[in-house]
Amino acid sequence: MKSASVKEIRQELEVLSHDQLVQLCLRLVKFKKETKELAGYLLFNAHNEPEYVESVKELLEEMFAEVSIKNLYIAKKNLRKIIRTANRYIRYSSEATTEIDLLIFVCKKMKALNIDFNKSVQLQNLYAAQIKKINKILDTLHEDLRYDYQREIDQI
Repeated sequence: MKSASVKEIRQELEVLSHDQLVQLCLRLVKFKKETKELAGYLLFNAHNEPEYVESVKELLEEMFAEVSIKNLYIAKKNLRKIIRTANRYIRYSSEATTEIDLLIFVCKKMKALNIDFNKSVQLQNLYAAQIKKINKILDTLHEDLRYDYQREIDQI
């Protein structure tokens, strides 16, 4: 079975009634956790981005509290999970400032864990990839914002 294109789906959605659209959206949300989270973001958090960023930071803070720094292998797995979670929440928001805020937060927390990154090439690469991603986004921002974020990046 071939899936329909976005254009075809848009045309079909335009002819549906309000009740049919609501039922269709509810049915879509039932099946996948990420779809439910995206719908929740669009309905409840998209209008207040700073509050959304703070709630995601709180979630990530809890995840960082559970990171075991005694075993580098487990720490690496935990950090990858945290980064996957951060990236999932970043995808919901289309604002570059949200992405930079969350990535800087993750990098600061990684540094605060007092893990010796020199003992693990994978951890070095993981951290370097986040810094590279931050710098790439930084290039797309307005110069005033870029200056503010550059000062934060220089601290990490």
